[in-house]
Amino acid sequence: MSDVEKLKKDLISAVEAARDEAALEAVRIAALGRKGKITEQLKGLGAMSAEERKVAGPALNGLKQAVGAAIEARKAALEDAALDARLAGETVDVTLPVRPRHEGTIHPVSQVLDETIAIFADMGFHVAEGPHIEDDFHNFTALNMPPEHPARQEHDTFYFNEKPDGSRMLLRTHTSPVQIRTMMDQRPPIRIIAPGRTFRCDSDQTHTPMFHQIEGLVIDETTHLGHLKWCLEEFCKAFFEIDNLKMRFRASHFPFTEPSMEVDIGCSFEGGAIKIGAGDDWLEILGSGMVHPNVLAHCNVDPDRYQGFAFGMGLDRLAMLKYGIPDLRAFFEADLRWLRHYGFRALQVPTLGGGLT
Repeated sequence: MSDVEKLKKDLISAVEAARDEAALEAVRIAALGRKGKITEQLKGLGAMSAEERKVAGPALNGLKQAVGAAIEARKAALEDAALDARLAGETVDVTLPVRPRHEGTIHPVSQVLDETIAIFADMGFHVAEGPHIEDDFHNFTALNMPPEHPARQEHDTFYFNEKPDGSRMLLRTHTSPVQIRTMMDQRPPIRIIAPGRTFRCDSDQTHTPMFHQIEGLVIDETTHLGHLKWCLEEFCKAFFEIDNLKMRFRASHFPFTEPSMEVDIGCSFEGGAIKIGAGDDWLEILGSGMVHPNVLAHCNVDPDRYQGFAFGMGLDRLAMLKYGIPDLRAFFEADLRWLRHYGFRALQVPTLGGGLT
């Protein structure tokens, strides 16, 4: 065996024996580097005669190409093996075990809010919002509440510290300030609902310091009491999903409406449970009335040209009535057992066509 053949055999054996890319690189340098064995052989061609170079030159070039090809092939094989090992070691099981039940639920208040918005949106109302922290004008004065009104007292309202000018900000006691801001910011016709959190100093089975309200407001030149009654009747029928629902309107008093009315719906209290739409009993669910001219004047709306109606109801109370929830305080206790029992499936969006619940 010639020296070239022996060198080729030794180098290719070394290439095949390399276990990683670092070892292969060492073999490449030993064979083809500046001081490698093949490089040294090629340097010796200059000292040979012409006849000897004709034989040794092609042999050495063939050796160089053969060893280079073997190195590239081995490098590709090592890279594939390394990738396979990495993929095997970094695999992630993206499947999930079967869950016996869904974990997250929609809170009853959120569900009822979506239901009421869907109903009133079908009547042409749009949603308006306002700040939780209000001033005296928007929360009381503009709503025709006199300075001595009980709602202004600290036993009913959460006030902040007094400012240097003597005024005090407060947590809004109803969403009616949204109505005031809307009337001051835009000209009639107006048709809005104002849902949101409200705050009062009260806590028992049917009252909490924070609760949720939704109020409605319609202002134009022709709205009258009949429109208010129709609007509330259609809402109650759609919300409680009852075609024949008895309703009655009782005279009442609110500073911001005149005339004012409480709205009752027919129900029964048999067996310790409330059943809406049946029986001879009555249940009050909301307050309403025609917007007081003084309220319009405070908002720079001409009461001789425009009139309208307003109504308000508690979203928490609506949820209790519709879904049989006995205690309002449980709404805010974050008890997972309660949420799983009374909660609603996620992504189940209420629609009038597909059903609210």
